[in-house]
Formats: sequence, structure tokens, C-alpha cells
Amino acid sequence: MADNGSMDVPEISVEWYRDVVDAAASSPEPVQWFVGHATEGVILLLGALLLLAALSRRSGGPHDRALALVAPVPALLAYGGSEWFKTVVDEDRPCRTVGRAIIAGACPPPGDWSFPSNHATVAGALAVTTLLLSRRLGLVALPLAALGAFSRVFVGVHYPHDVIAGVLFGALVAVVATPLLARPAAEALRRRTDKVALGPGRSGLQRDRTR
Repeated sequence: MADNGSMDVPEISVEWYRDVVDAAASSPEPVQWFVGHATEGVILLLGALLLLAALSRRSGGPHDRALALVAPVPALLAYGGSEWFKTVVDEDRPCRTVGRAIIAGACPPPGDWSFPSNHATVAGALAVTTLLLSRRLGLVALPLAALGAFSRVFVGVHYPHDVIAGVLFGALVAVVATPLLARPAAEALRRRTDKVALGPGRSGLQRDRTR
């Protein structure tokens, strides 16, 4: 086990990291440019896909509209959870401990911990939430999330296990939080729809009859 920060890093993850960053350093410049930009651009693309998936639900019933309303929340919750995990685990960045040339502009500063990857966590949450809202768009989002996660290792700022854990954690939060959040939101939308359908006069009459 490699001694990095206060967490013991699996040796196999260190070996994979070395293999990936060595391949990245020797890869053609266009490949480095593409993957280097993908590390940020994928999150924007996933956000756009989630927005499209949410808009596709806007014209549906209360449950569909509730899903559209809560769609951004799982990614925010996943990000907050990944930040908390970072402070608990305290795993130092591999670009400071392994001693390999990286293609990222710079290694994140000390105290910006490595496990789990925030980018991978958010990517996993966005992709799975998109899948829950739209199967067609979700099947596009999933490989994009995998590319975004891999890019964090390729540029040299995360171990493989950082991004794997991040994607899985983000996906788990999306699977659990999306239906839990949508249920009360859908109920609130139903009550609002019923109130509007009854109108102020009818709702008042209904209250009188129930007394």
C-alpha cells in the first residue's frame, strides 16, 4: 500500500494511475487537448442533457413535472456528499505523491483532497438522473460521464479508484434522491392543480360542506 495523506491507497490503483498518465504524456497533442478540455466540458454537456430531459417532462402530469423540478437537486446533494467525504478521508493527490509528469495545467493545492473525485461524482449523478427522466438521453449521458471520469485520471489529478467511487456515489445519490424528492413535489403539484380546478368559489363551498 502506498502511503498518501492519511489514507492507504490500493497499490493496484497506483499502478493503473502510472500506466494512464504515462500513456497520456506520450499521447499526441490533439488527444491531450481533447481529453484535457473534456474534463470540464463533459459536465457542461451533461448539464445540458439533464435540462433537455427535464424539459421533456414539463408537459406531463404532476409526477413528470415533479421530476423536472427536482432534477438538479441530486447532483447538488452528491457534490456536497463528495466534499464531506474528502474531509473525512484526506487522501493526497497522486500528482503530488506518485511522481509522474501530468498534462493538467497544475496539481491542485495541498488540502484539496483526492477521494472521491468531485467531477466524477457530479457526472455520475447528472447521467443517472438524466437516465431516470429520459432513457434516450440517458444512454447518451452515461458514456459521457465515463469519459469525464476517465479524463480526471488521464490529466493526472485523480487515482482510478477516486473516479470509480465518485461515479458510483453520484449514481447512488441520483437513484435514491430523485424518487424521494419527486414524491412530495408531485403531491404538492396535484394539490395546486386541484385547487386551481376547483376555483376560489368552489373551494370555499367545499369547505362549507365539510363543516
